[in-house]
Amino acid sequence: MPQFTAAEIARHLEGEVRGEGSVLLTGFASADAAQPGDLTFADADAFLARAEASGAAAILTSFETASGKTVIRVRHTRLAVAQALALFFPEPVFAPGVHPSAVVDPGAQLDPTAHVGPLCVVGAGSRIGRGAVLMAGVMVGADCEVGEATRVFPNVTLYDRTRVGARVRIHAGAVLGSDGYGYVFAAGAHHKVPQIGQVIIEDDVEIGANVTIDRGALGATVVGRGTKVDNLVHVAHNVTVGAHCLLIAQVGIAGSTTVGDYVTMAGQVGVADHLRIGSRVTIGAQAGVMNHIPDGQTWVGAPARPALQTKRQVVAAEKLPELIRRVAALEREVAALRAGPGPGG
Repeated sequence: MPQFTAAEIARHLEGEVRGEGSVLLTGFASADAAQPGDLTFADADAFLARAEASGAAAILTSFETASGKTVIRVRHTRLAVAQALALFFPEPVFAPGVHPSAVVDPGAQLDPTAHVGPLCVVGAGSRIGRGAVLMAGVMVGADCEVGEATRVFPNVTLYDRTRVGARVRIHAGAVLGSDGYGYVFAAGAHHKVPQIGQVIIEDDVEIGANVTIDRGALGATVVGRGTKVDNLVHVAHNVTVGAHCLLIAQVGIAGSTTVGDYVTMAGQVGVADHLRIGSRVTIGAQAGVMNHIPDGQTWVGAPARPALQTKRQVVAAEKLPELIRRVAALEREVAALRAGPGPGG
């Protein structure tokens, strides 16, 4: 594992050292697991005491602390943690070239710095950019583009005409450009509508394992710049997802829906077709979205509604058993009054 002084890490993180800058840091760990020589972190006041009591040699934090350990002060702890982890645990380096078992069409264009791993296939007319990596078993169809410094993990499939931008990460088992789910019902049967569009993935997107993104029926299915897609997400044909969105595990977005920028969909959200989801929208886990959502709103529930409205409905529903009991008691009293006094009353 690489080794750095606290001063070297501080320079890389654009932070400042409080204490001994020459202390040697040989690893990175949480406070509970930190050993001598490790750098740990505290991203909240409550965690500073744990970091202080740990075996770590230095603490990475944005908080002011009078520590007996070396402290690296930064503006944003979580961002600095990500950057420090990349220092201590750098990604593997792949040598340029094509593995002997790979099949590359003579009409494909590979940058000399690209890596094409074992058992990969690259189709006619496809272009693989500078520093791009195709790991083992990747299938790239005809007329695809894979941008600069993009990493495609094992057993990913890119159907024909799929375009992938720069610095994209596509994890194992993902399928981009498969046919959209389009059929016409006639004469008692479902007839397939040919799906002749494509998939476009813009720069700096990350796509999780076993994600499926369908090609457009006519135009393109688009995932915008900087969007992060978790594992097991399905994006249907002709969906447009904006920039810097977060699609969490098992989200499903039906065809021709448009999603704005900076949208978060929590786990297992389902979105119906032909909807418009505004920018900076948050949708809670397992929500079933069947209506357009304006910019900036938070929706939850199935069917999904604005969060405040749904919370009020939940609170009201919790009161129903008591309300039913009280109504039943009132009905008995009314019935007794209507019956009048009994014999001898």
